[in-house]
Amino acid sequence: MINAVLIFNNAGQPRLTKFYSHVDISTQQRLLSEIFSLVSTRPPSACNFLPLPPLLTSTHSAFSSGSATDTDTIQIIYRHYATLFFILICDSAESELGLIDLIQVFVESLDRVFENVCELDLIFNFETLHQVLAEVVQGGCVVETDIGRIVAAVRKQRKVVKRPEGGMAALGQGLTGVGRLGGFPTMGEGGWGGR
Repeated sequence: MINAVLIFNNAGQPRLTKFYSHVDISTQQRLLSEIFSLVSTRPPSACNFLPLPPLLTSTHSAFSSGSATDTDTIQIIYRHYATLFFILICDSAESELGLIDLIQVFVESLDRVFENVCELDLIFNFETLHQVLAEVVQGGCVVETDIGRIVAAVRKQRKVVKRPEGGMAALGQGLTGVGRLGGFPTMGEGGWGGR
């Protein structure tokens, strides 16, 4: 199971923190700082898989569902792209190479949705970032790995929530001249109060 998906920039600022297991806020904060310090100090030639460090062993019990054995270990799997670290925290039931591929699918999906993604896209379009992640992982389980399907689903969702030309002001102007909304009398016409 994937316990968390994290994205950090090179300065250690989190750009995405999504936990699929209940972890209290103080443990999350400690986890974020420890994991970033571990991952950011590794050389580029180092392996992208890490066991959970001993400092965070209490977090291991927070991630386990109670049925975990001593052989179940929490792992950190990460990739570094330009200015961003993409990090997955998972148990030993997940394939490390499969999760490296999953990070690649996630990044390529973001790149197609944002058309050459950069850190600012993730900051200013965090809803879309979460939509892409939700298409790939739900409840800690991988649900989709086809980049075309992921991008199509996100674009379809974005069409549904598009705002009218001119933003909310245009929406408000469109409603002011209407006496009836959808066939129902408005309050000004006395339709509700006089019955």
